[in-house]
Amino acid sequence: MLRWLDIIKFVTTGNPIPDKRIEKSDQEWKNILTKEQYSFTRKKAGEKKLNSESPSFFEAEQYNCVCCNTLLFDSDQKLNSNSTLPIFSQPIKKNTIAYHKDRSFGFYQIEATCNTCDAHLGHVYRDDSVSGSLRYCINIIALKRINHNLKKATFGGGCFWCTEAVFEQLKGVEKVENGYSGGKISNPTYREVSSGITGHAEVIQFTYNPNIISYADLIKIHLTTHDPTITNTQATGTGSQYRSVIFYRNKEEKETAMKVIKEIQEKLEDPINTELVMFKHFFLAEEYHQNYYNNNKDKNVYCSAIINPKLRNFKKLYQDKLK
Repeated sequence: MLRWLDIIKFVTTGNPIPDKRIEKSDQEWKNILTKEQYSFTRKKAGEKKLNSESPSFFEAEQYNCVCCNTLLFDSDQKLNSNSTLPIFSQPIKKNTIAYHKDRSFGFYQIEATCNTCDAHLGHVYRDDSVSGSLRYCINIIALKRINHNLKKATFGGGCFWCTEAVFEQLKGVEKVENGYSGGKISNPTYREVSSGITGHAEVIQFTYNPNIISYADLIKIHLTTHDPTITNTQATGTGSQYRSVIFYRNKEEKETAMKVIKEIQEKLEDPINTELVMFKHFFLAEEYHQNYYNNNKDKNVYCSAIINPKLRNFKKLYQDKLK
């Protein structure tokens, strides 16, 4: 998770190394871009504002560089604002954007460019409302919106290490990330979340193919692979960060979750305490939390004592759903 100090460091000491570089002559860029795209991305001229066809905040889409097609931003990191430009809180990866000093308007700004092809994208600013947070103000003319059949879901059920280990083994689930949702501040750290003062829950966010696994099945698996009847508790600790929660993205998902909860409740004596909350933001957890079970299963007691028994039970229940 990038913070303002990281951006200042990139500007003063050098940008991150991109996964690849794409370089073309000026004429080659003219040949593949519209006049408007070329003018803005290669010459930093002109501006295009949002219109009625611009993507809404909750659309599950991604945004590529219009010049080189490098993936830059995800809709889950798009902020819902009144600005005439799409604003993101984070890039898709730390090394996709490059940062440069910009005094072209008579005052100091930080320019954001594509780190793959040097296309001008816009500017990044410190979010003064939240310490250390970022606002990437990106011109829509520099972006290519990518539609796809995949959807995202965000669940919390105790420790995210356990939940991640379960869902990454499901057919139709393509990517699982650990992070934080449902709190009061942006870009929280693990220490801040663990204190309980930010209000975030430890969650997983994953991309899935609804043609392979349904949202209803995902809810059912979630509710039957942790104890949804207990409150703010996981195997080795307590706190609101461990609450059972489903962050739905639309009315249909909420209704599906309510229906599955009702079905599961009929089989349980104690009431289900899983919260249903409208999704707002997901903040990626620190790198050492990602892919935790696979990276630590042979060297961590927590994995052998807590996660392994959970996985054995999960595999017995859902053998037909495994990759």
